Amino acid sequence: MNIGLYFGSFNPIHTGHLIIANHILDYADLDKIWFVVSPHNPLKESHTLLNEYDRLHLAELAIRNNPKFRVSNVEFHLPKPSYTIDTLTYLSEKFPLEKFTVIMGSDSYQNLPRWKNYTRILEYYRIVVYERPGFGVDPAALPPNVTVVQAPLLEISSTHIRKQVREGRSIRYLVPDAVQECILENRYYAR
Repeated sequence: MNIGLYFGSFNPIHTGHLIIANHILDYADLDKIWFVVSPHNPLKESHTLLNEYDRLHLAELAIRNNPKFRVSNVEFHLPKPSYTIDTLTYLSEKFPLEKFTVIMGSDSYQNLPRWKNYTRILEYYRIVVYERPGFGVDPAALPPNVTVVQAPLLEISSTHIRKQVREGRSIRYLVPDAVQECILENRYYAR
């Protein structure tokens, strides 16, 4: 089975994440997509992060009606901060019959040389890149295992959603209804 790994803080998961994942599922020859909730991205500040189990729960609520999507907490049990190569190595050992593909935005792809053991990721794993505004990718300069997919992009960000909540503004349609209900009920991001 071909499994796409969509890594992220998902702080919180939003409609843009789901649209990208669904589009990539259709256009990148994948059977399933796992949303890998990262407890702490070593290249991002962590002071704005909601508790990892709360973010995991929000992601589960967001994808619960799609049998081709799954949420993974694999990085919760690995040393922190979490590095993609360590997660890929662990998953490849645990699921030797699966083929794993890394899904990332073109902004992350341009940042790839800063990642731990990034050459091993390029050597052993397929990468699907979706273009983000301002971060173009030259298809002619890509290694053979890297594919660019033109996905529909919405200008939705988790940062914007957190700001909306702090200001008491609506996040309806920015996140799935169940995610909105959970955020508001538990007063996530309100402070």
